Amino acid sequence: MRSLPFLLTWRKEAAILLAMLVTLLGPFVLKPRESTAPAKFDRRLVILTPHHELIREEFGRAFARSWKEETGQTIFIDWRVPGGTSEIAMMMKSDYTAAFQHHWSRNLKKPWTPEVAQACLNARAAPNDPARAEFLRSNVGIGIDLFFGGGGFDFQIQADAGTLVAEVGPGTGLAALRKKHPDWFTDAIIPENLSGEPFRDARDRWCGTCLSSFGIVFNRDVLRRLGIEKDPENWSDLADPKLQGMVALADPGRSSSVVKAFEMLIQQEMQNALTKLMMDPGRIPPAKIEDTAVQQGWTAGLALIQRISANARYFSDTSTKIPLDVLRGDAAAGMCIDFYGRSAEESVKRADGTSRVGFIMPVGGTSISVDPIALMRGAPDPELATAFMEFVLSEPGQRLWGYRAGTPGGPEKLALRRLPVRRDFYTPDRLALMSDAQVMPYDRARAFVYHAPWTASAFSSLRFLLRVLCVDTHEEQKTAWKHLARGNFPPRATTVFHELAPVRYDLALGDISQILRSRNKVAETRLSRQLGSQVRRNYELAAKLARQGR
Repeated sequence: MRSLPFLLTWRKEAAILLAMLVTLLGPFVLKPRESTAPAKFDRRLVILTPHHELIREEFGRAFARSWKEETGQTIFIDWRVPGGTSEIAMMMKSDYTAAFQHHWSRNLKKPWTPEVAQACLNARAAPNDPARAEFLRSNVGIGIDLFFGGGGFDFQIQADAGTLVAEVGPGTGLAALRKKHPDWFTDAIIPENLSGEPFRDARDRWCGTCLSSFGIVFNRDVLRRLGIEKDPENWSDLADPKLQGMVALADPGRSSSVVKAFEMLIQQEMQNALTKLMMDPGRIPPAKIEDTAVQQGWTAGLALIQRISANARYFSDTSTKIPLDVLRGDAAAGMCIDFYGRSAEESVKRADGTSRVGFIMPVGGTSISVDPIALMRGAPDPELATAFMEFVLSEPGQRLWGYRAGTPGGPEKLALRRLPVRRDFYTPDRLALMSDAQVMPYDRARAFVYHAPWTASAFSSLRFLLRVLCVDTHEEQKTAWKHLARGNFPPRATTVFHELAPVRYDLALGDISQILRSRNKVAETRLSRQLGSQVRRNYELAAKLARQGR
């Protein structure tokens, strides 16, 4: 009896120690057999990426095997996945600023000031600014070799900031690959631009590896249940009031690629307005037709986005949630990148080739863009990083993107369902082995021409306005839309719902853009509250008027 308290205490301590032991040993016991992390390795390659696990696994395995056969060395590919492109951009800015602060203060013995911190990564800083010039001369790094995956817009921002480079020493980077494979960097294989979209950087700081586009993933069974008999074909189909609460969207504040999709929608509205004005200009002088069309298209595009947003169930933090919810029937349709949509369609395809899930790219409503790769400033192993870039752009890497699983040179587990960037890859013998041979992206690209002067400078403003018009005011927006639909869209209430004068095109490029570029968070927050209050009042008034039938 005297020893009973001791035994009880001992058992509790033993249970705690056992739990700690399981926690420590669990990752080693449960580590997948095919993990890309070998127990012993000769070299390590660190890659920053938003790519999902399947892409990381297939490329990591294939490149490690290729390098082993070529050199006899075992490599470890250390994938870093902090989140989407927005999270990656914030991480890179923070880490590179800290690395440069160490270089500036410790190595150069200079005082670190807010002005130095502001200028070092600022592409708009004066060319003779000492902090900016020193950063571009330096080889400061953050322990990462490559940035792999995202959008051309994100990569161009990083290249302009100076975090992405053409080389880290002689014989490295895309600069070295251009010398080794000059034919790759031509219009015949990887064009610099296509239909207005950049496919690679003219200064060799980044290059596209595969092609991407946005479209609509949809569930036919759910659409029919809602009384919609026709599959969606255009972005405007997502604004059907029958889809209330059944459209899946991603948060534009989390991903630049989502903002890009909405930018394409707006560009299509601009092109539609231009076509109409060219046919019937009225009193508009010929020299003013394009400017007028761009302004009208901007307003029409934002109005369409409002209607689509009003049908949304949510704004997801992760774009992968959208096709999964459509697949399960929790959503009828959603906007997503082509890979996710095609994979969802493939996963429930029947023996006769039909599927309850479909994916379409709106013709004339989306451009073909790229997922790039780039060498990072201060890369720890630029030689190995260059070899990885060469592998991704070469025949073996391009096969992984497009071939069906199990085909010679294709992925081992599942098809990646991505479109290779190389124009010369689309030959009959290769198309026979590809998952999406019918797409022919270089032909489709001609259906949509991206006009950068129309919206490129408004990209940051668009991201900001999407949050103000749709995300932050979503509950009020949905309520107003519900009453508008019930009242058969009374004219005055509908007009108030689409009151967009405070965010018109000239303001988006002017005052709004200027505040966002200033990086003054106080001014940005003040603007967000001001516009948000106006939008919220409009939605509440629209709901009231709709209930009154006005």
